[in-house]
Amino acid sequence: MTLFRNLGPFHTTAIGHGEMPLTIENNRGHDVGIETLHASLDAGCRHIDTAWAYYTPGEEEQTGEKLVREALETWKGPRDEVTVATKVGLRRAWDGDKPIWPRDGKPEHLIEYGKQSAQALGVDSIDLLYLHRHDPEVPYNESCEGIKALLDQGVAQWAGVSNVSIEQLKIAQEILGDKLVAVQNQYSPIHLETQDTLEYCAKEGLAFVCWSPLGGYRHPYDEHLFDPFREVAAKHGMSYQRVVLAWELAKGDHMFVIPGAHHPETILDSLKADELELSREELAFLG
Repeated sequence: MTLFRNLGPFHTTAIGHGEMPLTIENNRGHDVGIETLHASLDAGCRHIDTAWAYYTPGEEEQTGEKLVREALETWKGPRDEVTVATKVGLRRAWDGDKPIWPRDGKPEHLIEYGKQSAQALGVDSIDLLYLHRHDPEVPYNESCEGIKALLDQGVAQWAGVSNVSIEQLKIAQEILGDKLVAVQNQYSPIHLETQDTLEYCAKEGLAFVCWSPLGGYRHPYDEHLFDPFREVAAKHGMSYQRVVLAWELAKGDHMFVIPGAHHPETILDSLKADELELSREELAFLG
């Protein structure tokens, strides 16, 4: 049975679909992207996460948001049940042959990007809009004021912040108030450094959304850190990725995960993680 939780005002699936791999470099193409999004929606996923910056550097901008719009417009299911989140504050570029993510947190630019996101998604008002990442050249409070302006103008309904420290989160809370409902930070067995933010969100009644909950694929990491999850997975006869997602969801009712996928089979496996209830002993073993 699909697990639903409250993400601010939205009653949506605890396992969302992180759209990023479908439109940044090394994606499998437009048709596979649509097929993958349709597969997750057909399987019951009702939470899609994208961003202004999900496109291949040097190519058409906002392809992620545009792909989400097309997938929803061509899907035969109940569109009004789907919560769509996007993010502003990053762009894409090349540094030699390396793709990078330049930051742009100027309030006037964030307002412009937010309006472009609404247009790309084909909505009058974005469900949930995150400030993607702090721009060190702009005071964080000024960037948050840009997000507040988008809320005040009705371009977005609710706000979130991403890649933040507790200090930055407190600044966002002051400026955005009750309209701030979610924090999206990286969290996984190989990225535990935001545990403090996760715990702070639980106390403050904010949703904590894990990006790259399975560790990601763009940077090398110590595969042995997943060995305990593989051991538990072997006992249950399932992929270790499902065990990782179930472990993250067990951290609290405020927890959400947005695994990515390059093709339908991967996201369909991830979506089954909410069927697994780990025992106390297994949770203690996994840490």
